[in-house]
Amino acid sequence: MSRESDFYLRRLHSLLGVIPVGLFVTQHLVVNHFATRGEEAFNTASNFMGNLPFVLFLEWFIIYIPLMFHAFYGVYIAFTAKNNVKRYGTFRNWMFLLQRVTGVFLVIFIAWHIYETRIQKALGAEVDFDMMANILSNPFMLAFYIVGVLSATFHLANGLWSFAVTWGIAQSPNSQKIVSYITILAFLVLSVIGVQALLAFVV
Repeated sequence: MSRESDFYLRRLHSLLGVIPVGLFVTQHLVVNHFATRGEEAFNTASNFMGNLPFVLFLEWFIIYIPLMFHAFYGVYIAFTAKNNVKRYGTFRNWMFLLQRVTGVFLVIFIAWHIYETRIQKALGAEVDFDMMANILSNPFMLAFYIVGVLSATFHLANGLWSFAVTWGIAQSPNSQKIVSYITILAFLVLSVIGVQALLAFVV
């Protein structure tokens, strides 16, 4: 792959990680958080999203296709990246490594989550509060989903920092430090939203 091709593919990978994938992850966590208000509230929110006009078009062209490109090209980046945390154990080097580790894990987690929900729906199952409560009643699956949510929120938040730097939004050391604080806050807020939603299905 030429350097020019790699440059543009990485830019596209970065952009899709924020728009639309990052926006979808945020929206998905917020919808799931309706579970904290009870079964009826979650089912109402879930049904609303599932019955949007042109839902199949939206799912494929706004979610699945961008997500697949971001995921598969991300795996390529992860396995060709040169990690040097042993020699240079700086904060950003650790964030670089964790971004790659969480990205690879998320490919597995998201594939499994799609299988348990969207594919099961296509086979006739009802995607509702009871489905998620049944899945998360298994302690192993609950732990798996919690790690998955935390990986997703970290990957998104840290990806926002990389996006800001890559696209020239944060160039100076001071602006990068400010963006670091903002993305750490985003990670914490989205993590609380996501984990609270999961626990609402089992409490």
